[in-house]
Amino acid sequence: VQLQASGGGLVQAGGSLRLSCTASGSIVSTNVMGWYRQAPGKQREFVARIIRSGTTYYSDSVKGRFTISRDNAKNTWYLQMDSLKLEDTAVYYCHAGGQFDQGTQVTVSS
Repeated sequence: VQLQASGGGLVQAGGSLRLSCTASGSIVSTNVMGWYRQAPGKQREFVARIIRSGTTYYSDSVKGRFTISRDNAKNTWYLQMDSLKLEDTAVYYCHAGGQFDQGTQVTVSS
């Protein structure tokens, strides 16, 4: 297994969740780690990425609400999701080294 994500679940609108993803194998040395998501009936879209140096990038739809961070020593990166909205409901995928994990479901309810 190269990428293993966890932390998805069901949360009410306005609530928070934190996703984590741990890399193993050859992906450990990658400089860029990120998150994507795919909502029902929609294409997979970029959410956030972080460079090993700490520089971060966000999609406009999550900027100011989501925070990506990483722990290089643990080969793990996180997506803190606050002020969740109904439209954040999707399968979230961590991404690194050209690979995606199997995805974790995030469901935001009203």
